[in-house]
Amino acid sequence: MGHRISKIVTRTGDAGQTGLGDGSRVPKSGARIHAIGEIDETNTTLGLLLTEELPADVRALLINVQHDLFDLGGEVCIPGMCMITTRHVERLEEAIDHYNTGLEPLRDFILPGGSRAGALAHHARAVCRRAERMLVALAQVEAVGDGARQYLNRLSDLLFVLGRMLNRAAGGEEALWKKRKNAGEEE
Repeated sequence: MGHRISKIVTRTGDAGQTGLGDGSRVPKSGARIHAIGEIDETNTTLGLLLTEELPADVRALLINVQHDLFDLGGEVCIPGMCMITTRHVERLEEAIDHYNTGLEPLRDFILPGGSRAGALAHHARAVCRRAERMLVALAQVEAVGDGARQYLNRLSDLLFVLGRMLNRAAGGEEALWKKRKNAGEEE
């Protein structure tokens, strides 16, 4: 493979537009560019999570997800392209089932936190949900593949499960949300 990015400073975006993968130019403020940015931020938060001490199988899974997210970004960057398939979504569902095994069933909402790795997984989940919302917003005005939306939805579920699993592996307990009757009430 030859050099694909040979020049970083191009000045082509100085006027507020950027190029899509099909060569068309669009405003940097457009929904498609926002969706690409949110997908990139999701990938970046996974990179941060990967700096932590993780089980080898979780590390391999997250690296594969990072590659999928690059494909997803490419799909969104080229209108009409479809790179994320039902098989990608099924792989996430299989991982959710695998890592959810052995976790206590949830009876209440949990507060994000716990171990550093668990908290980073919860943060990545929240960022992923934002990417999903942006992709849904894009789909309201332009065509977006079903697999892309489903992938982000399942990925956020997986990151929730991984947050719980990583906290359990670190020996921490989950902080349960407790509804308070009065806003100023503390426990």
